[in-house]
Amino acid sequence: MTNPSGTQRPSSAAFLLAQVGSHAARKFAERLAPLRLSPPHAGILGVLRKSGGLSQQGLAQVLHMHPSGLVAIIDELQERGLVKRQDRLDDRRTYELHLTDKGQAALRDIGRVGQEHSESLCAALSPREREQLTGFLQRIADEQGLTPGVHPGFSRLGRQKRRC
Repeated sequence: MTNPSGTQRPSSAAFLLAQVGSHAARKFAERLAPLRLSPPHAGILGVLRKSGGLSQQGLAQVLHMHPSGLVAIIDELQERGLVKRQDRLDDRRTYELHLTDKGQAALRDIGRVGQEHSESLCAALSPREREQLTGFLQRIADEQGLTPGVHPGFSRLGRQKRRC
């Protein structure tokens, strides 16, 4: 942004967060593409790893999205052998989603890509500055009530498809 005197004005913190966040999301998607994975795939696999098995309804609740918006993504992950649907032991009318060995391997690849992405994105910062930035961003995320480890974009996934 340039002011009338021609000098550069600093952007607001909110704008810079949005700008860097959008850039980071696009670059992460590009880095995942060779693995034939998308950011929603990565997010779902990560939640399933931490959960040890969730119903589709439970997963939708964690991701703050409508369960119907999740069906196609889970079907795709199952077709690719990354996730399996398994009957619940205590209620055979319901199934749980679990990672397969192939899904665990995909998560290792996602972790490697994520680390490379973080290194590239934060290359201008020293290790100490990266630690400080992470702390500041975590404080903001906590104060805003964001769910740890869940991208807020999931809440828009189901709605986008229904509008078309």
